[in-house]
Amino acid sequence: MSTEKLFQPTNIRSLELRNRVVMAPMTRQLSPGNFPNEDVIEYYVRRAEGGTGLIISEGTCVDHPASNGYPDVPYFYGEKALKGWKVITEKIHQHGCAFFPQLWHVGAMRETGSQPDPKIEAVSPSGLIAPGVRHGRTMTLKDIEDVIGAFGRAARSAADIETDGVEIHGAHGYLIDQFFWEGSNHRMDKYGGGLVERSRFASEIITEVRRNLNVEQVLSFRMSQWKQQEFQARLAQSPKELEALLMPLVSAGVDVFHCSTRRFWEPEFEESDLNLAGWVKKITGKPTITVGSVGLDAAYIESDKKTGVVQIEDLTEVANFQSLDRLTERLSREEFDLVAVGRAMLANPDWANKVKQKRFNDLRPFQKSELGELL
Repeated sequence: MSTEKLFQPTNIRSLELRNRVVMAPMTRQLSPGNFPNEDVIEYYVRRAEGGTGLIISEGTCVDHPASNGYPDVPYFYGEKALKGWKVITEKIHQHGCAFFPQLWHVGAMRETGSQPDPKIEAVSPSGLIAPGVRHGRTMTLKDIEDVIGAFGRAARSAADIETDGVEIHGAHGYLIDQFFWEGSNHRMDKYGGGLVERSRFASEIITEVRRNLNVEQVLSFRMSQWKQQEFQARLAQSPKELEALLMPLVSAGVDVFHCSTRRFWEPEFEESDLNLAGWVKKITGKPTITVGSVGLDAAYIESDKKTGVVQIEDLTEVANFQSLDRLTERLSREEFDLVAVGRAMLANPDWANKVKQKRFNDLRPFQKSELGELL
């Protein structure tokens, strides 16, 4: 296979990336005290040393009382946390790699008793975590204003520590995606209704983030059709509906869309073999990042169709070269611009260098246990 296109430089806004390989954001829950410690710092630095062009951090909670949902995830506020992210940014830059923190609010996915205050309830558009499933409380207009402000403060912090940009997590059934999804957004005000109205919350966050970033910093937006709550959920049933959802986000200031699918090779709509990243690029004209089982021979998450129980597959192989062939062929025809690698890069911090050098036999198999380790 030819991997040449994967290692060509590219630009987003004024940011030049040395190649098209992105480290995908992966929740680690390995930051006791909610700040990136030395082990976390070195975890990211190893991927920069390994040839990655852009690292997007694990989800980092914004400064809102209900933003966090899980133990030991890092925050993107507070002196100790921001000091750690500044060190990460500086060290990654020393290796020629760019860095975006991913800004995150979990919404209704907040587990009862979560940090920092166990008494804080989950919040969401309509007090729903999924269709017909109540959890937490419905957000007031003041709640919405507070969350938008928290994302803005995080963007200002990213500007202060001189990251290359930020990514807003708008996917996977977390808060912003809960506003997108008609299954969890039953609001009757300006934040509910059709696709355009349900995108208003995201648009206002994007506008506030863009306002607080430096002019040269990149704003990435992560989106998905699927939700943790329902893998088969779809925000848009057609390209026309996808356009209605996306164009307000473009107008608000998105520079690049990070399009999360479970398998990058699957077509998004029947009329074309384009995947989600391909359709988003075609509709918006913006650069896109594709992601979904890159370098793996099976999907990571599956749900039992009868019980709905989510299971993690025990993967023992890492490199599906047929899928890499398909990946580089699609990249070469400019269906998308960048490729995010997740679990394969957990097993191989130097995944980019190994693939560039065609050292496929040196790629270590991904093991499920590595999800809980800082390798």
